[in-house]
Amino acid sequence: MHPKYLITLRGTHLPMGATQVQSTRYPFETHMENSPVTLEQNYTAILGQLGEDVSREGLLDTPKRAAKAMQYLCRGYEQTLEEVTNGALFSSDNSEMVLVKDIELYSLCEHHLLPFIGKAHVAYIPSGKVLGLSKVARIVDMYARRLQIQENLSRQIADAVMQVTGALGVAVVIEAKHMCMMMRGVEKQNSSMITSVMLGEFRDNAATRSEFLSLIK
Repeated sequence: MHPKYLITLRGTHLPMGATQVQSTRYPFETHMENSPVTLEQNYTAILGQLGEDVSREGLLDTPKRAAKAMQYLCRGYEQTLEEVTNGALFSSDNSEMVLVKDIELYSLCEHHLLPFIGKAHVAYIPSGKVLGLSKVARIVDMYARRLQIQENLSRQIADAVMQVTGALGVAVVIEAKHMCMMMRGVEKQNSSMITSVMLGEFRDNAATRSEFLSLIK
């Protein structure tokens, strides 16, 4: 075995430094069935504390709508890696880079609960297996639809793709605009944030990394 790789309990090869993604559900999910009512009550309280009249016509259904919207925006907590990939891993002799670029993503900043919106570019070098095309986007969605910071989101996506595919390397670049920086605080409307994670061949091989970066320009 290559010294820079380790074997997880599932037998998947991961580069040293990569983190095995846990497939267990979050405690949050045990409350999902009953949470709409609780969320609705909490939104009612928040509106009242903001000085609003929660009985006025325009706000009568707002707590219910907001509760449903928050559950939708955080639906990634209800998903596992096994569910979103659904066994769509196929044998292949291809050893060239696979790149899925411009994957739209929408997430909520865990610090202010404000949106950040952008796109992800995900590439991997197959090692005998390729992942169904749509599954890469589904992995991005699963982690984006949770309370996040962009730095962690990039790493979680990279680790998940590595774990599922056993690839020789994985690269993830995310570029996003953060409402918490645009609507409040410094209020910089034209700012964006770029994060990258390089694993395996993308980290160790400058030519592979350069090829990836040139393809996503």
